[in-house]
Amino acid sequence: MKSSHQIELTAGLFLLLAIAALVFLAMQATDRGVASGPTYEISATFSNVGGLKPRAKVSMGGVTIGMVESIGLDSDTFDARVTMRISERYDNLPEDTSASILTAGILGDQYVGLEPGGSPEPLHDGDRILITNSAVVLEQLIGRYLFNTDGDDE
Repeated sequence: MKSSHQIELTAGLFLLLAIAALVFLAMQATDRGVASGPTYEISATFSNVGGLKPRAKVSMGGVTIGMVESIGLDSDTFDARVTMRISERYDNLPEDTSASILTAGILGDQYVGLEPGGSPEPLHDGDRILITNSAVVLEQLIGRYLFNTDGDDE
């Protein structure tokens, strides 16, 4: 009888340790972005954000420097307004930095890629990036290729 309780206790402890290990791995695998540490906010408007989602990474030169905080519609221009949180370690981005919506791999997630400009003035909290390149819509590319059009009406 005592042996049966000991086996059940051992199995229960093993199960609890397995669940704790899975929770730990899940926490390590999730992209926490730049949430740890101070950040500042910048925004950019795009005519098309494609499949970009909040919490997508913001990178420069392949290094993640922030994350997309929110995506909304600008009621004046009817463009998509993307708000980003950038780590304060990167508080010297030139004010003429450009932003593009890029895709990681062929079928990968979309993210915002930043390219630094040459201005000596840096972006500050609440500033807006003016130079943007919208997401490439695969269906439009395929349509242009199939029908051999370059988008000009003649």
